[in-house]
Amino acid sequence: MELIFILLIALFVMMYRSYQGKNVNKFVTEHVGTIYDKFAPYSFKVVREKTKELGQEYTIKQYTIQIVTFAAFAAVISYMYFYNIVVSIIYIFLAVSVIPYLAYLRCKRVYSEFIFEQVQIYTTNTIMEFATTQSFVKALEGVASSGVLEEPILGDVNMMISLAYQNGSIDESIEFMSAKYPYYIVKNMHQLFLQITKEGAKDSGESLENMQLDIDMLVESVYRDRMDRANFHKGFIKYGVMLYLMVMLVQYLLGRETYIAILGNPLMLLILHAVLIVNSYFLLRGEKYYNENVGAE
Repeated sequence: MELIFILLIALFVMMYRSYQGKNVNKFVTEHVGTIYDKFAPYSFKVVREKTKELGQEYTIKQYTIQIVTFAAFAAVISYMYFYNIVVSIIYIFLAVSVIPYLAYLRCKRVYSEFIFEQVQIYTTNTIMEFATTQSFVKALEGVASSGVLEEPILGDVNMMISLAYQNGSIDESIEFMSAKYPYYIVKNMHQLFLQITKEGAKDSGESLENMQLDIDMLVESVYRDRMDRANFHKGFIKYGVMLYLMVMLVQYLLGRETYIAILGNPLMLLILHAVLIVNSYFLLRGEKYYNENVGAE
């Protein structure tokens, strides 16, 4: 076991000497960034850039703390299960390798929350502009020039305006936006405007007011769901950690010497590995649920 630690230390020293005069963290960050830019999907690149722009991307210090925390937790838990340093090192690498996936989920959640807020702004302001102008295209122009929208919604609204002038109708504009942002409030608002435009309704004030109330109620529901999810997430993490610590209860009931003797049974080792893997999968599924479908209706 001591030989393994000596080899790891030697590897670190060799890396440090090879890049003497450079910041090792900077070297690793640059190379990871290069690999990411080469293989990451374009859509996620956009999501990550928006997360950075919103100031919610983790700093190097935060990622370092996360790596150290995951590595330490994996080392303690796996050693408590197997009393084997080699196995602990394997689980440390597995735990740290999950961090990019968690970062991916978190960025998607931040981006989804941002998009939903922009959709809310788009629908609310378009209704207010339409109540004044009684023209869907003029309403879109008013919202686009007001400065309340950000990319990518702003670019999509400008595309709607271009399509409307190009085709002489709002049909394709509405199809474009409804397909790109398939939210309940977007589809219903577009349907209302299409109906008013096609049928030439004289008094649309009450319909617009009802639509605004629907949007307010939906937004309130989504934000309430967001708070409920956050509370659930905290409790879920605590519960998942407690499941890992169940091995302490087993050792207390059996005795440490008896437990270590049981580890000599290959079937028991297989069961213990299965317990760790299943519990980890359980936590990852919970993280996926927490970070996805934000703003879903």
